[in-house]
Amino acid sequence: MIKFLDKFFLQSNNLNYLSKSIKELTKNSEAYKIFDAVNSYSEKSEIRYVGGCIRKIINNEKVDDIDLASNLEPQQVCEALKKKNISYFETGIEHGTITAIINKKKFEITSLRKDISTDGRHAIVKFTDNWKEDALRRDFTINSIYSDRDGNLFDPFNGKRDIENGIINFVGDADKRIKEDYLRILRYIRFFLNYSKKPHNLELIRKLKINIDGVSKLSKERLLMELKKIIRLESLEKLNNDNISADLILIIFPELKNIKVFSKLNQSKKDLLKQKNFIFLISLLIIDKTDNTEYFFYRFNLSKKDQKRISIIDNFYKDTKNKSLFTETNLNRIFYYHGKQAINDILHFEIIMSQKSNKKIIDLNKIFLNKMHPVIPISAEVLMKKYKIPEGKQIGKKLRMIEEKWIENNFQISDTQVENIVNS
Repeated sequence: MIKFLDKFFLQSNNLNYLSKSIKELTKNSEAYKIFDAVNSYSEKSEIRYVGGCIRKIINNEKVDDIDLASNLEPQQVCEALKKKNISYFETGIEHGTITAIINKKKFEITSLRKDISTDGRHAIVKFTDNWKEDALRRDFTINSIYSDRDGNLFDPFNGKRDIENGIINFVGDADKRIKEDYLRILRYIRFFLNYSKKPHNLELIRKLKINIDGVSKLSKERLLMELKKIIRLESLEKLNNDNISADLILIIFPELKNIKVFSKLNQSKKDLLKQKNFIFLISLLIIDKTDNTEYFFYRFNLSKKDQKRISIIDNFYKDTKNKSLFTETNLNRIFYYHGKQAINDILHFEIIMSQKSNKKIIDLNKIFLNKMHPVIPISAEVLMKKYKIPEGKQIGKKLRMIEEKWIENNFQISDTQVENIVNS
């Protein structure tokens, strides 16, 4: 009876706009199949939307992933899905998370939990069937909102109100919540940049700073994952007017030396950056002609492919031999050896970093935009057959000389030039 009254009085009014949006999400995302599977498992079984998807619907944002919570334990969730022939895998079953897959779309389902103990990185949890106990372990009020398939909210800490008013509140005592998981310092910054309409609560900032050393306990993977969520154009622009958030980020990520580069962007630069992903944005923040980039690689586990992409830009700006870096000939070399992505990155990096519009860079960008990746017309086989060069080191040497001349000539080379090199 107490649980029923608790649920009844804390459930939000079924507001028309919210109810309609959530019903559409259920219908259009095929989440209804998961609702059917879990709700039909037993008389008491229940599943609800939770966290980001509800937060985004309330804030009129696009929903790009769906998280669900259930009062069933993980093995029971698996049984419920299996009965309805829904594929799944045990993402983190020890922590209560199952990922259902329908038509290649993933839906994370987490069993209701309460914390038994925490150490700032990990929590030992116990499964529960009490929705409020689960809500109590969540970080912010705006992430502690649940909804059934029809848009009836369970909102025990007034998270909907906080979203609408633009206030970022911890659930319960902020100091305690931060100590449970120090990643919440970064999460606070992300949600503040995305949702806040009010100034920082200075007492809360004091608690964040007191606990910021705890971030060193976190894995580099978790830190990098959270940084990826923060590094978006909209957030980076807001940082220019939010010194408190910027200072907190720089304490955790001192390598982001160019954090103010996104101030005073004109519309064309903004339009360009909207097309860019995390790796390009991070290159803008860390490349400064020192060893800062290498230090970032040392601290964080970027893939070899991403490291190479950033390093090409970094090395280009460290090249002091060529005073005129931005020539078609110089860029042709990069284009040939590293491809169009590298050229785009270098030219777009310069466009963003330049204080003024540079016609030369813009013209070069147009040239390489439609340029096809070249293939050298001379091969070792041609040198052996046509010029009677025997197989061995000499062929490799001549081929490299021909390749150099061909690159210098904008990927053109005459028979006479080839003969001169062969006979030299």
